[in-house]
Amino acid sequence: MAAEPTPEELIEHPAEAVEVERETRMTPAEATARMRIRVPTRGNRKLRALIERVNADDELKAWWHVSNVNAIGRLSINDHSWVHIQIVTNIALKLLRQLTKHGVEPSLVTDYGMTEEDSEVVVALGALLHDVGMSVHRDGHEDFSLFLGERKARELLAGIYEQPELAVVVSEALHEITSHRAYGKPLTLEAGVLRVADALDMAKGRSRIPFERGSVSIHALSAAAIDSVKISDGETRPILIEILMTNSSGIFQVDGLLKEKLRGSGLEPYVEVVAHIDTEAEKSLVPLYRLET
Repeated sequence: MAAEPTPEELIEHPAEAVEVERETRMTPAEATARMRIRVPTRGNRKLRALIERVNADDELKAWWHVSNVNAIGRLSINDHSWVHIQIVTNIALKLLRQLTKHGVEPSLVTDYGMTEEDSEVVVALGALLHDVGMSVHRDGHEDFSLFLGERKARELLAGIYEQPELAVVVSEALHEITSHRAYGKPLTLEAGVLRVADALDMAKGRSRIPFERGSVSIHALSAAAIDSVKISDGETRPILIEILMTNSSGIFQVDGLLKEKLRGSGLEPYVEVVAHIDTEAEKSLVPLYRLET
């Protein structure tokens, strides 16, 4: 049996990431045939069963495909493909496992007497479904994700959970989905984890498409400046997030976008964020910028 991939192998920029734009020009059958979500399940049988069902679900994969056609092909925004889903799922599980490793109790354990393994299922399920609403429209996609995700969550979990636990797991995953929006208000540790994980999909190549298509907005410039994201033990807190950037414009990603998602997530007491700027190798992203008036 092949060894499970490490989260680090699946978080930053897997080989599949370079082909997400080409994938938008494939037929649905061609695109979905390439999709396979990989996460380290670490002996969690319920999580393994969930991932196996996800990888056999062509409807879910088709939603991911349409989401990315909308994002890249029609709106020219950053990647919302299955690669984004895989990265966010792995980041979320990494964050959750860092917290439980340091004795932080998940909400499913505190509030329902369920297990840390159940919490991993909830986090993964929310991550897998959080952007399916992009297949309908970018505007209000979180609400569309709730609409599509409720049925799909029950399908994916059938037989893995029975009632009343099934209703709890589905409801908690839907709470994660609605809480990942800009003004979301997570009420659980799991929802806070997904909210932060979604913002951390920023490593090399992940948000390059608007920049490569000629956008010189602060969003495009700062996204292009992020080289890598590393998650490890902090010195004073359970989680240290280190962000390496090749240009100081990347500060916008950290102080603007990540800070917004971290604030109110409930994870603030547990997370340190450090941004390193490689000043010696700092590259000029825009050799000449002409102000258009």
